[in-house]
Amino acid sequence: MTNDQRKRESSPGLVPPSLGLQPGSSGLWGLLFPKMYVPSVVHIDPDELRAMGIRCVLFDLDNTVVPRDKIDLQPEVAGWIRSLREKGIKACVVSNNGPDRIRRISGMEDIPSVCRAVKPLKNPFRKAMRMLGVAPEETAVVGDQIFTDILGGNRLGLYTILVSPMPGKEYWATELINRRLERLVLKRMKGKLNRGGQP
Repeated sequence: MTNDQRKRESSPGLVPPSLGLQPGSSGLWGLLFPKMYVPSVVHIDPDELRAMGIRCVLFDLDNTVVPRDKIDLQPEVAGWIRSLREKGIKACVVSNNGPDRIRRISGMEDIPSVCRAVKPLKNPFRKAMRMLGVAPEETAVVGDQIFTDILGGNRLGLYTILVSPMPGKEYWATELINRRLERLVLKRMKGKLNRGGQP
């Protein structure tokens, strides 16, 4: 596990729903702050999502629901995905991976996907919402990267949830560039919390 991963995992729940991106937030920081930050997807309660009007979850693949160097979902993650669907919440993978990688993941065969998404572009998220027949205000985005998943979701006004990256191999550019920049964002988020959630 990298040092950045350890730092991310040491601050679970850094941004609870009430202290994330607030309506009317603007500027770059507003686009980079998630509305929720949890240690892993299994800490996301489907009942809470439904209470907020969320009817669809678009989630990242590598290091969000499965380590980048693995092809099997952990039982608890598979159970979380199953619980979403049991609660009537639609699910879709939005990943920068190609279709071969997505097809190799055991347990994901019947989940729709948008591959080669080039996040944080808006189009892949829009495509996923069209596929599932949901509106932006009904949609949450879950991912482990601020500059792809969170930025992309916030650009469309979706409910963004940041999770700590799962232990495992990182793509070299993610390790070299994205994780270093994420430290700056996380530091800013901590400062916001220390000021009582004020921007």
